[in-house]
Amino acid sequence: MTSAKETTLSARGLVKRYGRVTAIDGADFDLYPGEVLAVVGDNGAGKSSLIKALSGAVVPDAGEIKVDGKTVHFKTPLDARHYGIETVYQDLAVAPALDIASNMFLGREKRRGGPFGLLARKLDTAEMRSEAQRILDELGIQVKSITQAVETLSGGQRQGVAVARAAAFGTKAVIMDEPTAALGVAESAKVLELIGRIRDRGLPVVLISHNMPHVFDIADRIHVHRLGKRVALVSPKTHTMNQVVGLLTGALRLDENGEVAEVAATTHAGLT
Repeated sequence: MTSAKETTLSARGLVKRYGRVTAIDGADFDLYPGEVLAVVGDNGAGKSSLIKALSGAVVPDAGEIKVDGKTVHFKTPLDARHYGIETVYQDLAVAPALDIASNMFLGREKRRGGPFGLLARKLDTAEMRSEAQRILDELGIQVKSITQAVETLSGGQRQGVAVARAAAFGTKAVIMDEPTAALGVAESAKVLELIGRIRDRGLPVVLISHNMPHVFDIADRIHVHRLGKRVALVSPKTHTMNQVVGLLTGALRLDENGEVAEVAATTHAGLT
């Protein structure tokens, strides 16, 4: 059981307010080694704000975030990266005119050894291309050439480059925000395979998605977010897609025994 393991990334009681609007309302979060954790919720549920807090893009007003059981304080995404947490956003944040290797090492370029690297600040292009190709090969991402510009790639290949970059530098977790939202059926399947390969390497993945079939295809556990907090944590092996949809809309809830119950039926019973 995952509960017997120490969490890789966790949070307790996170709160984030924007004036009178509460985006995160005492949210909890738990990610364990070697799993794919899907985070699902309706629009406005606060799941994006939660993920931004966990990736350093938003500083919560209250609550605690832990990496490997130790409390951390993220003020910027660079702080989260320092702890091995990489995030792939929907816009991918790639430079289309640059080649694949340059994109994978963007902001973390390798310099040549000796005076050329130290004084002339020359980049070790050959080493970066070799390393980038090795990573793509490990993850099963196929491209014509590591030197081709990202703008020449398909949508799925671009997603693959962004994910490979995160997998290359992430040591604790990779967070993916709607990675299949703009992709066709075939390319979406390849991205899901890629997520599975990352999990198989022992690196846990947080998958934010509205696509329930994809969630049930790849996720080990499902974090259901509603009204700014986690309202349920279920397994696709023990709960159905309809039940998860009911939990995220508020039509269903989990009782004290972890069983799914109808909210309306419980309310009516209390009034009679």
